[in-house]
Amino acid sequence: MTFNPDADISGNTTRRRGRNAAIAGGGVGVLGIIALIVGPMLGVDLTPLLGGGTGGGTEPSGGSVIEDCKTGADANADVDCRMAGAQVALDAYWAEQLDGYRAPQLTVVDGQTPTQCGTASNAVGPFYCPPEEGVYLDPTFFQLMQQQFGASAGNLAQLYIVGHEWGHHIQNITGDMERYPNNGTGPGSNGVRMELQADCYAGAWIGRMTEQKDEDGDPYLLKPTEAELTDALNAAFVVGDDHIQEQSGFVNPESFTHGSSEERQRWFAEGYKNGLGVCAQTFTLAEGDL
Repeated sequence: MTFNPDADISGNTTRRRGRNAAIAGGGVGVLGIIALIVGPMLGVDLTPLLGGGTGGGTEPSGGSVIEDCKTGADANADVDCRMAGAQVALDAYWAEQLDGYRAPQLTVVDGQTPTQCGTASNAVGPFYCPPEEGVYLDPTFFQLMQQQFGASAGNLAQLYIVGHEWGHHIQNITGDMERYPNNGTGPGSNGVRMELQADCYAGAWIGRMTEQKDEDGDPYLLKPTEAELTDALNAAFVVGDDHIQEQSGFVNPESFTHGSSEERQRWFAEGYKNGLGVCAQTFTLAEGDL
């Protein structure tokens, strides 16, 4: 269920319709599988590697506000509304945690659409675009997680993914992206540490997800069940670099960009159990302790 059916989730999530994007079932090779996860999390467009799509540097097109998502019951029944509800709950959480918080814009993509960081589509996967301060997500990506990675990708797993992208927004507006710039790949790289921190941020939000309430005092979200937490941990596992690389028959830690499956699960769990305070450690611990 995930959302409190009585909660008011009215917000300003945008939907953009565009040309149909590639990939609706099979047909993604190893390169495509890696491109789905390795590139998109911070707005890197790898669709040219898949033989299609457009490059970066394009201006975003307009969209329309999703107006048919009003209650938590809508969020439980419809994935677009679930994303809209996640935006409301995440904004409420981060407004409490961060002085001067400003919300990113969440755009639910239908097909594909241009952004300043490249094309947004299910072939690219969810990503955060720093210059726009925007999160882009095509909900059919969750189907790809099920079909290509064997993930269960249930409701809480979907919220974990959105929460991870919100974590990148926090890193942007707090200056962490500037303090820890890209220094290449590898298990101790800034890129991996950035991704693990975003996992931790997502876990911290989910750990307090019942505390954010609408104007009537109704919590937006219900306490996760053990099955839902297992589902979220499963999503963290399948997007680990080692798990993805195993699809091609080799694992090269020096090419890691997001962290191993074990590390991604660990940092989600650290945030969930211990809260935001622990998440800074992804940049202070030695590589072997991540």
